[in-house]
Amino acid sequence: MASTVLSQYPAPVSGASLLLTFKGPRTTILIIGGDALAASRAFAALEAGIHVLILARGSICDELKWRADHQQINFIDWDTLPSPSTSSVSSAPDTKTDTESLSVFLTKHPSISLICITTHTTDTPALARICYAHNIPVNVADLPALCDFSFAATHRFSDPGTGEKSALQIGVTTNGEGCRLAGRVRREIVSMLSKEVSGAVRQVGKLRHLAKSVGDQTESGGEGDEGEDSGVTTPNRPVPRWRYDIDESKEESSRRRMKWVAQVSEYWPIARLASMSEDEMKLILSGDSPHTSYFTPAPTESSLHNLALSLPPKKGRILLVGSGPGHPSLLTIATHNALTKHADLVLSDKLVPAAVLALIPGHVEVHIARKFPGNAEGAQSEMMDAAVEAAQRGLTVVRLKQGDPVVYGRAGEEVLFFRAHGFEPLVVPGVSSALAAPIFAGIPVTQRGVAESVVVCTGVGRQGKEVKLPGYERPRTVLVLMGVARIAQVVSAMIRDDDGSGEGLQSGEGRREGRPYPRNTPIAIIERGSMPDQRVVASTLGDICEALESAGEQRPPGMMVVGWAVLALQGAGDTSVLDEGEGQDERRVRKWLGGSRWVVREGIDPGWAEV
Repeated sequence: MASTVLSQYPAPVSGASLLLTFKGPRTTILIIGGDALAASRAFAALEAGIHVLILARGSICDELKWRADHQQINFIDWDTLPSPSTSSVSSAPDTKTDTESLSVFLTKHPSISLICITTHTTDTPALARICYAHNIPVNVADLPALCDFSFAATHRFSDPGTGEKSALQIGVTTNGEGCRLAGRVRREIVSMLSKEVSGAVRQVGKLRHLAKSVGDQTESGGEGDEGEDSGVTTPNRPVPRWRYDIDESKEESSRRRMKWVAQVSEYWPIARLASMSEDEMKLILSGDSPHTSYFTPAPTESSLHNLALSLPPKKGRILLVGSGPGHPSLLTIATHNALTKHADLVLSDKLVPAAVLALIPGHVEVHIARKFPGNAEGAQSEMMDAAVEAAQRGLTVVRLKQGDPVVYGRAGEEVLFFRAHGFEPLVVPGVSSALAAPIFAGIPVTQRGVAESVVVCTGVGRQGKEVKLPGYERPRTVLVLMGVARIAQVVSAMIRDDDGSGEGLQSGEGRREGRPYPRNTPIAIIERGSMPDQRVVASTLGDICEALESAGEQRPPGMMVVGWAVLALQGAGDTSVLDEGEGQDERRVRKWLGGSRWVVREGIDPGWAEV
């Protein structure tokens, strides 16, 4: 009988995590390390209202120094810890002085609830064991076997109405099976959610507080034992006994109000929740407001233009098609028709966004190129052979490339290959990411008074060989594609010597044609341009490598924009670069960055959701 009862309940399957959230001043976290990861952990803790202690030896990163100087965190140097001789932990062959000092420190600071180790040494496992001995959960970066807890890939939403950080956060974990994939899943979840979702959280929060305050004012009671977050009742189950013509007890009234908060949260459209007024909230809580709200979207008008691709009726055909920078709205009509009306087979590059691939009808076969490091040439040959084979069978093949096919898209190689095999491909242009992505980041590639010309180049040559980069010209914008992964080498080839002699760094000799770039030259890294999870890291050539490292994991594809056009339209704008000499550049950069060394901007203009 017992086994029959137990079988009605799900069997626990190990491998998951107990997902919790921590907040409030009663929690203290000790971060052992002073690197960029420690700064990231500290910032996350500060946003949760958690007290942060940093324990490190020697120097710490600039961000942690700044936060310590502004009394946001407490920094403690290892060398100032109590003498190990006072420790109750005796020395052992595998135990270092630092572990004994840490034990004394933890004993004297019983308020520490969590420990995070970001910097690895030979003592790291021993330090973790000290944490275990004090019954304090510990996280050790990149060593999951030593961890009691882990950090999810998180995102905190901003309120679209005020621009301020909202109460809404999401977190994704793969439980150690793929940290970078967790970051990607997080970004895709964020990009799929309505832009009004944080506003909905704000308004529902007001509704909940109003529900409680009504109860306090009219009944001198709280919200009852069951709130709208309680698992005892569900939104579909009615509140017992309540009717308009029957007097409620204060418990029933409280349950009814919180129940309606739950129903509204569950069933109203996100946009409707975000637009609730206080009068509507009062009507909801009084029971005089209907619990449904419908929005009928305006009908989508068909385009008046229809650019058809004239294709032979029975002979196979190959189309070399550009998908644009990524946003589906930037597809040309010709590309859209090729994908949705004509394609029998789509052979896509791996960086074409999912939003574009989603337009392809389900009956069309889609192959994604396997262009990973070390396999680029093999994958290229594989795709060209597949296109010829399918065209020989009478199929219409769409060879889908990111951006424009002939702007570092290797379209020329494919044209000659297909022609040699009896097929004259039709090249369908696309909007080049080299020109479109910068304006999504608020950067014009040319601008009167700032940039009179633009050069598009690559940061890596055929089969990974180095290429010559253009030299510095003040009125010129340089766009570097496919170079973010090698940004240190690209920057070293561009900038002048540390002593300012202008001869170029030794590591960059022979990689630049023309004058070296001043270290204060503006540069922007644009990742996943035009996509909802676009990120822009902007700084100077002298600081961009550190800025990109501080920003966290990279988001391919990425490109660099180098030159004074980067700051031309930022804030109040600056279009006097060519009218003033280089003597004003330091002031110009300080004004642009607002006193910081770099800025990071996430997302694209919300207006693109309606285009």
